[in-house]
Amino acid sequence: MPKIRFLPMNPVRKAAPPPIPSNRADFFRIVKPRWKTAAGLGCLIGLCLVLQTGAGFGFRPGEPAGFSSRLVQAAIERTAHAVTYDGSYRSIDYPGGDVPDHIGVCTDLVIRAYRRLGIDLQKDLHEDMRRRFQAYPRIWGLSRPDPNIDHRRVPNLQRFFERKGRVLKVSDDAGDYAAGDLVTWMLPGNLPHIGIVIDRRSDDGDRPLIVHNIGRGPEAEDALFRYPITGHYRYYGRLE
Repeated sequence: MPKIRFLPMNPVRKAAPPPIPSNRADFFRIVKPRWKTAAGLGCLIGLCLVLQTGAGFGFRPGEPAGFSSRLVQAAIERTAHAVTYDGSYRSIDYPGGDVPDHIGVCTDLVIRAYRRLGIDLQKDLHEDMRRRFQAYPRIWGLSRPDPNIDHRRVPNLQRFFERKGRVLKVSDDAGDYAAGDLVTWMLPGNLPHIGIVIDRRSDDGDRPLIVHNIGRGPEAEDALFRYPITGHYRYYGRLE
């Protein structure tokens, strides 16, 4: 009786699932080649659900674990506070000093959100200004750092993020802005402004919302491209 030979079977290799896109350009690059198959169609439907909720427009790779998620949560929490817009000079403690919680400006929102993560922008900026005071804007006629007010001024924060954070591209492409980014603008009347990008989307789904205080208290708005953008940053503090 002839011997029956069994040929070895090649192991079945499962295709790796496609990565979740971080912006619309990635969405079409990743998904379009797959959506003609049944499996690809299922993948497309799932990704559409992710994108609709905003979860697919996420956080930058390589960041400290959970950083942006926590910063976004801290920023959104600020919108529950009633704050009167008031940027007047006040003497405050150092470090960890703050004006009364019921008053503040755009910078105070950012400072308070970062403090929820254990990062004190008042202290970080003041220490850098003590070392390199000449590197900071000389707009206010000061001859030395002042921890009562320096960190509450947008131009100072911009210079600090340039020196100690990460400078990101300024563009008119919403896909370049990720949750946890910091954005600065110039408002009418040459008024500098700052806010935090969050993981919620505009009604049309095209832009991330911004948490900021532009005079009405902390709020989340579709404001990314409302005014000329002057800066785009990331800052992880000592977690980096």
